[in-house]
Amino acid sequence: MRRLATSGAAGDVGEVAAPAADSLDCARSRSLSPWRLTDLCATWDTGVCFPSTAWSRASSGVARRELNEAEELSSAWEAHLEPLEAPRPQGLGSRERGLVLRMARQQPPPWVHAAFLLFFLSLGGAIEIPMDPSIQNELTQPPTITKQSVKDHIVDPRDNILIECEAKGNPAPSFHWTRNSRFFNIAKDPRVSMRRRSGTLVIDFRSGGRPEEYEGEYQCFARNKFGTALSNRIRLQVSKSPLWPKENLDPVVVQEGAPLTLQCNPPPGLPSPVIFWMSSSMEPITQDKRVSQGHNGDLYFSNVMLQDMQTDYSCNARFHFTHTIQQKNPFTLKVLTNHPYNDSSLRNHPDMYSARGVAERTPSFMYPQGTSSSQMVLRGMDLLLECIASGVPTPDIAWYKKGGDLPSDKAKFENFNKALRITNVSEEDSGEYFCLASNKMGSIRHTISVRVKAAPYWLDEPKNLILAPGEDGRLVCRANGNPKPTVQWMVNGEPLQSAPPNPNREVAGDTIIFRDTQISSRAVYQCNTSNEHGYLLANAFVSVLDVPPRMLSPRNQFIRVILYNRTRLDCPFFGSPIPTLRWFKNGQGSNLDGGNYHVYENGSLEIKMIRKEDQGIYTCVATNILGKAENQVRLEVKDPTRIYRMPEDQVAKRGTTVQLECRVKHDPSLKLTVSWLKDDEPLYIGNRMKKEDDSLTIFGVAERDQGSYTCVASTELDQDLAKAYLTVLADQATPTNRLAALPKGRPDRPRDLELTDLAERSVRLTWIPGDDNNSPITDYVVQFEEDQFQPGVWHDHSKFPGSVNSAVLQLSPYVNYQFRVIAVNEVGSSHPSLPSERYRTSGAPPESNPSDVKGEGTRKNNMEITWTPMNATSAFGPNLRYIVKWRRRETRETWNNVTVWGSRYVVGQTPVYVPYEIRVQAENDFGKAPEPDTVIGYSGEDYPRAAPTEVKIRVLNSTAISLQWNRVYSDTVQGQLREYRAYYWRESSLLKNLWVSQKRQQASFPGDRPRGVVSRLFPYSNYKLEMVVVNGRGDGPRSETKEFTTPEGVPSAPRRFRVRQPNLETINLEWDHPEHPNGILIGYTLKYVAFNGTKVGKQMVENFSPNQTKFSMQRADPVSRYRFTLSARTQVGSGEAVTEESPAPPNEAYTNNQADIATQGWFIGLMCAIALLVLILLIVCFIKRSRGGKYPVREKKDVPLGPEDPKEEDGSFDYSDEDNKPLQGSQTSLDGTIKQQESDDSLVDYGEGGEGQFNEDGSFIGQYTVKKDKEETEGNESSEATSPVNAIYSLA
Repeated sequence: MRRLATSGAAGDVGEVAAPAADSLDCARSRSLSPWRLTDLCATWDTGVCFPSTAWSRASSGVARRELNEAEELSSAWEAHLEPLEAPRPQGLGSRERGLVLRMARQQPPPWVHAAFLLFFLSLGGAIEIPMDPSIQNELTQPPTITKQSVKDHIVDPRDNILIECEAKGNPAPSFHWTRNSRFFNIAKDPRVSMRRRSGTLVIDFRSGGRPEEYEGEYQCFARNKFGTALSNRIRLQVSKSPLWPKENLDPVVVQEGAPLTLQCNPPPGLPSPVIFWMSSSMEPITQDKRVSQGHNGDLYFSNVMLQDMQTDYSCNARFHFTHTIQQKNPFTLKVLTNHPYNDSSLRNHPDMYSARGVAERTPSFMYPQGTSSSQMVLRGMDLLLECIASGVPTPDIAWYKKGGDLPSDKAKFENFNKALRITNVSEEDSGEYFCLASNKMGSIRHTISVRVKAAPYWLDEPKNLILAPGEDGRLVCRANGNPKPTVQWMVNGEPLQSAPPNPNREVAGDTIIFRDTQISSRAVYQCNTSNEHGYLLANAFVSVLDVPPRMLSPRNQFIRVILYNRTRLDCPFFGSPIPTLRWFKNGQGSNLDGGNYHVYENGSLEIKMIRKEDQGIYTCVATNILGKAENQVRLEVKDPTRIYRMPEDQVAKRGTTVQLECRVKHDPSLKLTVSWLKDDEPLYIGNRMKKEDDSLTIFGVAERDQGSYTCVASTELDQDLAKAYLTVLADQATPTNRLAALPKGRPDRPRDLELTDLAERSVRLTWIPGDDNNSPITDYVVQFEEDQFQPGVWHDHSKFPGSVNSAVLQLSPYVNYQFRVIAVNEVGSSHPSLPSERYRTSGAPPESNPSDVKGEGTRKNNMEITWTPMNATSAFGPNLRYIVKWRRRETRETWNNVTVWGSRYVVGQTPVYVPYEIRVQAENDFGKAPEPDTVIGYSGEDYPRAAPTEVKIRVLNSTAISLQWNRVYSDTVQGQLREYRAYYWRESSLLKNLWVSQKRQQASFPGDRPRGVVSRLFPYSNYKLEMVVVNGRGDGPRSETKEFTTPEGVPSAPRRFRVRQPNLETINLEWDHPEHPNGILIGYTLKYVAFNGTKVGKQMVENFSPNQTKFSMQRADPVSRYRFTLSARTQVGSGEAVTEESPAPPNEAYTNNQADIATQGWFIGLMCAIALLVLILLIVCFIKRSRGGKYPVREKKDVPLGPEDPKEEDGSFDYSDEDNKPLQGSQTSLDGTIKQQESDDSLVDYGEGGEGQFNEDGSFIGQYTVKKDKEETEGNESSEATSPVNAIYSLA
């Protein structure tokens, strides 16, 4: 039984969620601008405060530090979401208690977006007017260009000309145009018109006219009484597709094996045409390593073969706008050859050229000419390098970059390796590249010097600036390029130098500073930055507002919260100058702040722990010099939901009844719902289960009932959980009835499916059950199939108890249903029944919209909108399609929309990494689905514009350094900052003549951090290092190259350490210097020790000079081996050691065996036993010799005495005269020694009873007969005496 973390939900429709927020999160969320008018914390969907991406737009270093602190606090907020609880009774079992508010499911109202938008943008000095319509209509705004044509605008001469210019402002702006820097009077030209409420020009040629007459440079001006905004200078050009000049081409005569170039020389078009080669019969020319088309359109033959004469060659030009293809008169080839027959079998000959008598030649370049050339490319464009060579055999082309590697992430080879394309060129791609053309006759190279220039690109683009009267602000316009661009400021379209003087305005290069701004300071400023490769033009307005306080949230809100929770009351407001905000309770008393209350500067009131007495009406009052505004929030406190008697873990036998208790205490004004989960999934209550308000009963428990059961008690505001585990034991008892003893099987399939009670959204399905095969049917599963989206695929529709055979099925609109039924018992599932007849429901508009809507950029200037398409049961009608809407977030743009039948749409020409509001709405022929939720997506990322600065390096040790740098401004990242990355390479070693690899390596530092550590460096080396910023697109520009030197370290192990033993007296050692000395070697240390088995001798140490790599030593004995350990030394110390052992001598196995046996305990015990046996035998012999007795032992012998056996007349043996006879029962070997049949260490084997005795006089009575179970050995055996000496020999 376990108490689980509980959760809660915000109130009913119309109520506002009261999330559990931590005071830490908003405590430091203080804006530096007075425009701190809205709640800093977004608490709607998750209850966790997260700063907007606008944090990164803060313009000052102080603001950025404050905002970073707020981000850190917000990440720590979740750790503080656990609210305080009052003590409560403890029940049986372990508990895990907690309370988390469940957030409201409804979308936040528009005032929340407006308030957040206004507040966050104020932090960066770029504020938009809130979206509240009443504020929109009242507040003025200078014009802003929202849409315009591209700078180089090429149009189709067959269509009307459209030059776009859209702008917004309050009041709505008016438009006029200039053409070639002169006023363009639209009213005087009947072909030219301007769209209503827009500045877009339309030039109509339906009544005649030549489009070429309107070519030129156009610029749009949008003006209202607060300023003038300018579009880019739009260069209008009309597409041209001139005809090919007439020419007569003579046959081209060429010797077989010689190079050939067929020139295309297409007529100049706008834009340039696409070139391709075909025959006059419109068959494409096969291209390969030998024959290929160059980038200039010419066709190159590295060597001409006789087969090239089989076709003619025509150059074709395809023009984009006119969609026409023009064909040049074809070339015909005449190939002179020493082998006039075109034998096709020679084409695959391993030496085709010599087989045809073609002389082999070294390569030479056909394009470009000479040994070197140069090329200039602009930053961000593609670099295309081309080398085409002739030769026999056909040369291979390889590409290299001097002093480095080709950029593998953006370099690719084209045209059979004859062209190298590097995409999105940056400054680091400049340098010298060379192509190497080679065949078996030789090779040549061509060097291409690449210079990378750059048109202007933004570092800090000026943003709109909204201020209150008397405030200060600034506009910043920073751009970079190569050459360095110049900056020109304009105001309302006129140069700033010719504008009326403004004492509150100061120009400092790329920055305009405003001090003590007034209403008269309103204007639109233009920043134009340009160099010889292009220009950038940006508009930014300065608006000064004077607005009395206004509340942005709905009036008289009602909030219900749970007792002992922490909560926050929001009061977003608007005003200029910045209003002050105060809170009051129940319309009286002093301002609420301190103690259990905390007021943030954004106006939110936090109550740290809700108590019953905190219930009441709270009033927030915003005041500035122009007036005041107020709003009220009614707070109601509810008791928490608690399970006071929880289900307990139980163990039950199969077939018994189990009851799980769950008794709940809750606030009576809230509706309580108790539900159950099994294994964390919703529990289906079948006919064997009974759910009551305070318990769950399971009848006839089966093995499948085993698992965890969770009781979930929930209200609209919170919930509590408790879990218990049910273990089911198998019943091994003998069956008590006839059915239990019968074999069980899966049920037979149901049959005779029938559809009745046909309704618009339901139908009754009836079936006849099949045989249950001695196991009662527990469930029926109804499945359906539809023939529109996934024909032939069956889906589960519903599940019913095994006691029913008829059920009403709820249906979706516009689905052609077909049903089948599957029976289930404890053995398994039946085969599906035969399908029913089909039934199509009528259509209706969709009731839901597609899920998983996302907006992500796949390129820097687009955003791909994707979603999960709806299935057949949610289409509700024919021709399901999706209305995709999008617009820039935090703007007043109208929604763009398009209808899509698939599951993706790509928005083009988007700015880099800006947020978009996205909506995807389902629609069919019956109508549209409800208005969809708004999802935030982002356009594509571009490469970062700036590099880390002030890179500082501190050497930690010989293999590691510490890095520290200044982080880049967030607006230069142009995407999501992934990591800072250090590229470093080993330039050289401090040791002379030591070759080092200069391969670049990298170290990554994820996140926005200012420091890191680079390790695994080589000691005693010179390194270079560069830093970059990395976003989702890739690397930004490189920082300034830093150099550092690592100190001396310990060397690596000596290489190829060899131990040789030419003879048994000498051991020779040889080794090579370490691969990585890591410093100046001062010598080698050799440690060696002799060992023999487990015996180890004394360790010896030898030191050698750094130049010595050999050593010989004399062995101390021929048996022992030696273990050698060798290491190199620098001033720092000894490095890694290498260990080898001397070879084993030939007799080492025997020596080791002897040494090992001599130390074993069993061997020592055996020797002691033998010694004791010898002692006993000596005592026996001594007694026999001293007494000479005769012992009657005839009756003890198992064999009769032979006539040759000497004996006394009384039948006894006299042993005193027979000391040299062997014991009976022993066998002698061929060498005369005694062989033992059994154990050698006991006399028991020689006695009948297994034991010996001493006589009364102390003499030993030995019964020297063999064992009765053994046959007595007879024959010609040795009669050697069993003396103790012989016994010892036999044991040996």
